Amino acid sequence: MPEPDAAVLAQERRVVWAGRGMPAQDGDGVKLTRIIGQPALPDLDPFLMLDEFGSDDPGAYIGGFPDHPHRGFETVTYMLAGRMRHRDNKGNEGLLTAGSAQWMTAGRGIVHSEMPEQESGLMRGFQLWVNLPAAQKMTEPRYQDIAPEAIPDVDLGQGARARVIAGTVGDVSGGDISGPVRAVATEPLFLDVHLDPGASARIAVPEGHAAFVHVYEGAARIGGAAQDVPQGTIAVLSDGAALRLASAGGARLILVAGRPLREPVAKYGPFVMSNEQELRQAFADFRAGNF
Repeated sequence: MPEPDAAVLAQERRVVWAGRGMPAQDGDGVKLTRIIGQPALPDLDPFLMLDEFGSDDPGAYIGGFPDHPHRGFETVTYMLAGRMRHRDNKGNEGLLTAGSAQWMTAGRGIVHSEMPEQESGLMRGFQLWVNLPAAQKMTEPRYQDIAPEAIPDVDLGQGARARVIAGTVGDVSGGDISGPVRAVATEPLFLDVHLDPGASARIAVPEGHAAFVHVYEGAARIGGAAQDVPQGTIAVLSDGAALRLASAGGARLILVAGRPLREPVAKYGPFVMSNEQELRQAFADFRAGNF
C-alpha cells in the first residue's frame, strides 16, 4: 500500500489509549477477560462492557450463564469456537456455533440463558454490551440470531479480509457490503478482520463514532501513526473517517464502532437505565415477575 499524503493521514484514526483486560468470572463461574468494564476502561460510550472468553478447559466454561435478567441495553455474542445454546422467556432459542453471532435487544426486560452444548474442546468468543438511548430502553425485546453463513466475508485487498457482522464495508471491487444486523440505535460497525502476514488495509469508519480495535491473535500496526498493538490488547481510537491496519506476521482482530449516546447512565448488575429511579423500578419489576 503506498504511503498516504498528509491530507489522508489527517482523516485517519489513531490509537489514543491501549491496554489489556483483567481476569474476571461471570455466570456460573465462567472464567473470562474483562476488557471494557474494568477500572482502567470503565466504558466507551455507547459500549458498556466487552468480555473475551476462551478456554479448552471445560471447568472454565461448563457452568455457562444460567437464567438471568437484562433491561435497558443490548448484548452481542460473537463465537469463534464452540457451541452455546440461547433460550429466553420470550420463546426465542438459538444455537451459537463457530462464526455465528447473536444480537439481543433486552429493551424493557428479558430473562435468558446461554449454556454450553459441549463438555470438552475449545470454547471461545466475545460478549459486548451496547447501551440503548433513553427513549428506547423500554422497547419490545428483540433477538437476532445470525448463522455463520449469513455473515459476509469481504475481500479488502492487500491480504486483508473482514467478516461483517454489523455496518457496511467496501470490498476490493469498490462495492459496499453490509452485515446482517439490522435496526440498531447506535448504528454499529462490527468487523472480524483477518490480516495475512504482510497484509494492510484501510477501512472506512463512520466519523463521530466511538471505536476500538481488540487484537485477539498475532499483532497489528494500527492507525495513521502506525502504533504496534500486540495480542490481547485493546486500542481505543481517535475520531476520523478511516482506520489503517497492517501486520507483519498476521493478525486477527475485532473492529467495533458505534454512535455515542451522550446520555446519563445508571447501571447495576444486569440493568442499565438513565437514572436511579428507573434502576430501582427495574429491580422491582423483575422481582414482581413483570419481565
